Amino acid sequence: RERFEFGGRDVASWFPRHMAKGLRQMRLALRRADCLVERSHIPLSGRNPALQEALGIRPHVLVLNKMDLADPRRQPVSVRAAPGGGQWRCHRQGTEWQPCPCSLQVVPMVARLVADSPRYHRAESTEHNILVIGVPNVGKSSLINSLRRLHLKKGKATAVGGEPGITKAVLSRIQVCEKPLMYLVDTPGVLPPRLGDVETGMKLALCGAVRDHLVGEDVMADYLLYTLNKQQQFGYVQRYGLGQPCDHIEPLLKHLALTQGRTQRVKVLTGTGNVNMMMLNYPAAAYEFLRDFRAGRLGRVTLD
Repeated sequence: RERFEFGGRDVASWFPRHMAKGLRQMRLALRRADCLVERSHIPLSGRNPALQEALGIRPHVLVLNKMDLADPRRQPVSVRAAPGGGQWRCHRQGTEWQPCPCSLQVVPMVARLVADSPRYHRAESTEHNILVIGVPNVGKSSLINSLRRLHLKKGKATAVGGEPGITKAVLSRIQVCEKPLMYLVDTPGVLPPRLGDVETGMKLALCGAVRDHLVGEDVMADYLLYTLNKQQQFGYVQRYGLGQPCDHIEPLLKHLALTQGRTQRVKVLTGTGNVNMMMLNYPAAAYEFLRDFRAGRLGRVTLD
């Protein structure tokens, strides 16, 4: 396929009410922030334009995570530090966040940026207040907990989860380092009230920033297949034992449901009464396809 048909989908319903409240709280918390740490799965589509207006006011660090799942041939964002801010990459190992080179650099980099920037009404303060921002489910809480374990040898201070919406309000300050004295503020993941286009929203959904059921697992799976084919990422052919790449999602989901036993019992009304029939469970097959992508089992893919 040369293009993906989105069918005139409206993405307004992908913006839960708590996000608007969180965005208001974050703007208030920004007044007390010395630096912003922004987390993102996707280099371009994964950043919230509604937060960009604040990034020019304070020093800013962009942390790209899950880089072990990204296509090394597609790197649109530099990893070198830029004037007034810095960027580096982080990866995930297993099910827990492990200290990696970026975790070791966070505190020294933030301390340097704050020292080199005007602090205005906070010039006399020796402590550092850092606001952690980003779209939902990009690992903001996990980064805070990782830094606490690394620098304070303490357990997690904020809840984490594998789905968007775990953090629903701006939390109180959480200490992550003693020297220098540094506090991080966890914030809810916030999407823009109106996404620029449906394709950006679909990329965010594939990375778990939007709850699957709001978009539809079947539509997400179809867009994922379109993206994989467009980038000539055919790892799914070998993984699922297909003879050749699929251009449409129905044959792939049927093959997945058959080979993995994804079935469901359905009650059918007939002339002689209700009859229970076993049918292929296409939504379950679509979810399995999405889960394999998110776990990196379909190869290393960068959506932007």
